[in-house]
Formats: sequence, structure tokens, C-alpha cells
Amino acid sequence: MSASSKTHASEKFAKLSKRVQEAERRVSAAQNQAQAEVERSASEVRAAAQAHAEKLRETASAGQAHVSDSWSDLQKSWSEHLAKMRENLRSTKEALDAAQAADRAADAEGDAMAAMDYAYGAFEEAESAVLYAISAEMEADELARKQQT
Repeated sequence: MSASSKTHASEKFAKLSKRVQEAERRVSAAQNQAQAEVERSASEVRAAAQAHAEKLRETASAGQAHVSDSWSDLQKSWSEHLAKMRENLRSTKEALDAAQAADRAADAEGDAMAAMDYAYGAFEEAESAVLYAISAEMEADELARKQQT
């Protein structure tokens, strides 16, 4: 991993940390907001997430990202999962009684907790991948030095 790539990875982790702090503030504030305001915030975040996902797809499809096919497959699978969750939310949001609304809320909470667990695991995998990339670069440098002597 080149010095610029190491710096870039470090910057990405810092950006991710700031984003997590922003999410913490938004979720905490939502506890004291009106439902319409919370839904507006959720829509804004969803739109930003969709824009980010689209940017990732464009980068990958343009061949600018040096990633394995399994990452592309995972991204496609995750996108399909999110679309299905959103469709389920829209379809069940129509005429609900109190019991159905409570069930929908419980499902939404379960989905949210699972998404956070998934994100946590993805973060750990990202950290591991960066460290392995640094190690691989060190190994490549060492082999290059040995071949020169």
C-alpha cells in the first residue's frame, strides 16, 4: 500500500468516524422531534446513502476501482436487500391498526439493529483489509529489495 493510499485509508476512517458521530447526534435528537421531522431526516439520510451507493456503482463499473468480483456481488446483494426493506416498509405503512403499527415498528427496529451490526462488521473488515494491504505492500517491498541484491 503506497504512502498516499495509507493516508487515503486513514482519511476514510476519519470521515467514517465523523459520520458515525453525526448519526449518533441525529438519532439522539430524533427522540425529541415530531414524527414528520424524523421521517424527513430519514428520507434525507436515505437519499444521501443512495447517492453514495450510486457513486460506488459508477466507480466500479468504470473500472476505476480495483476490487474483487465478490465486492461487486456483495454490493448488488446489499442494494437488493435495501430495496426490498424499503418496499416492505412502504407496503405495510398503508392503513394499519395499532397492533400492525407496533409490529411494523418492531420489524423496523430489528432491521435497524441488524444494519448497525452489519456496518460494525464491515468496519472491522475494512480495518483488517487496510492492515493486510499495508502488510502486503511491506512484503512486496522486502521481496523487491532482496531481488536487487
